[in-house]
Parts: sequence; structure tokens; C-alpha cells
Amino acid sequence: MRLVSCSSYLPKIKVENKEIANKFNIEDEYIVKRTGIKQRYFVKDETIEEMATIATQSLIKKTEIDVQEIGLIVVATTSTNRLMPGIANYVQKKINIKKCIAFDVLAGCSGFINAVDIAQMYIDSGKIEKAIVIGVDILSKYTNRDDINTAIIFADGAGATLFEDSNNNLYFSNIESIPDFNNILANVSNSKISMDGLSIYKYAVTETVKNVRELLEKSGERLENIKYIVPHQSNLKIINAIANRIGISIDKVFINIDKIGNTFCASIPIALEEMQQNKLLNNGDKIILLGYGGGLNTGSVLIQI
Repeated sequence: MRLVSCSSYLPKIKVENKEIANKFNIEDEYIVKRTGIKQRYFVKDETIEEMATIATQSLIKKTEIDVQEIGLIVVATTSTNRLMPGIANYVQKKINIKKCIAFDVLAGCSGFINAVDIAQMYIDSGKIEKAIVIGVDILSKYTNRDDINTAIIFADGAGATLFEDSNNNLYFSNIESIPDFNNILANVSNSKISMDGLSIYKYAVTETVKNVRELLEKSGERLENIKYIVPHQSNLKIINAIANRIGISIDKVFINIDKIGNTFCASIPIALEEMQQNKLLNNGDKIILLGYGGGLNTGSVLIQI
């Protein structure tokens, strides 16, 4: 399959470091040095369903697609506020698709990668031709504002992507779950998010590198043929460490965490839209999407634009 287009939505409230720094009696630069984040966005009165819908409506307007051609909507999230109907079903209703497959995926921060892979399998099976894959999270509602370890990092956002059938574009994936340490990043029964930052760092800079190397081996592709790695925007220190260990120039790793913070499932589709807006992606380019986090789940996808 091929990536057709991307769109995103950032909430109404922009929160700069100064506001958070004042609360903890620290300097703005402390947050930048520790996370790479300069600002983030929080919802005001938007719901998670509305954010996903706005991003999707923007995508439809951009592509001018007949929505009745969409055979699948998959939503990746970690912060859904209802068990049923799901966010995907809500989006389907709002954009007026009479009949399609629609469901949500809960797979931690790498949920978007899982959702993309599910879309690929449906398309590859011939059951559908076009799929919308959405990543959306409202983390501000599940962040302990008194916990400096999470309050300076997490943010809200939504991203929507359109994929369609293509016989000529490469696609490989490598997705796995490691349950042994699933308590180092958790949110149980809609409580506040708890995170063991040091353990997350160790996991992220080892398992992700292993995962990407396995993906390259599976695909037969060489690292020098990859135009960009697009990682989950978790923390700039983690992203830099991953790039260094993989052995790729940081210039070939797309980073926008400074502008949006860590939005979990929304981070990769938001990044993809910015890349398209800045004309960084051309037909034939090979990129790797890399997700990692709660689960512990790790997933990478090699896709040709």
C-alpha cells in the first residue's frame, strides 16, 4: 500500500515551558535540556472524538476522496473515554460513511504502527482498497500535574492518514510486545499515567534499535537507502540515542517534539503531515516509522512513498 496524504489537529491551548517551569520553580531550559520540548498543546473543550474527526475531515478535504470508497477506519489511542461505540465508529458517523470496518486499537505509544500494519493486511487481503488510520490522544487529562517527570512531557493531539492499495510500493513491518516490564509506563482504569523514566530510556534505546535492525534484515534494505526515520516523539534524548545506536545521521531522523510535546499515538501522523507540508517526502522515498512505549510495545514499518 502507499501513503496518500496526512492531516492533523492540535488543540486550542498552547502551553509554553514557562508556565510549567514556574509551577515547579525551575528554569525553562531545564525542560528543554531534559526533554527537547519547548511547547505543547492541551485541549480546552475538545473531546477525543472531535479531535479525531477534525483531523479526518481535514484529510478528506485535502484529498477530495469520495468517503464511500473508504473501507476501513482504525483509531490508535491510549486515552479513549468510552468502551463503545469506539472513536472510529464516531468518526465514521461524522464523515457519513454508510458502511465500512471501524474499530479502535489499544497498543500503547506504538499503537499507530499497529494500526498501520492492520490496514496493510486488510488492503493486502483484497478486502478493502482505502483505509484511514488515525492516532489521537488527550494526555493532559491523565497527567499528574504535580509530577515533574510526566507534567513536562505529555500533550494532546490528533493525526489522520490515508492509505490506499498499490502494487508497486514496498512495505515491511516488525512488531512485537514485551510484557515482562509492562508496569514502567502504565495507566490503569483511567488513573494518572505513571512512568519510570530511567527504565523507559533503557528499553527505548535498546529494543527499538534491535527492532529496526531486524526490519532492515527482513526487508533486505540498507540503512543508507532510507531517507528518513520517523520515530514516536517521546523525548529528544531518547531519539538522539536511538539514532546514534542505529548509526544514522540525526539529519535523517524527523523531529518535531520541540513544537508539540509527546502526544503518544498522534505523534507519528502529526510528524508525517509536517513532513508533507515541508515537501520532505517524494514519490519513491523509503521511510521507517518507529513506535515504542507502553505495553511494552515496539513496532517499525518500512514504507515506500
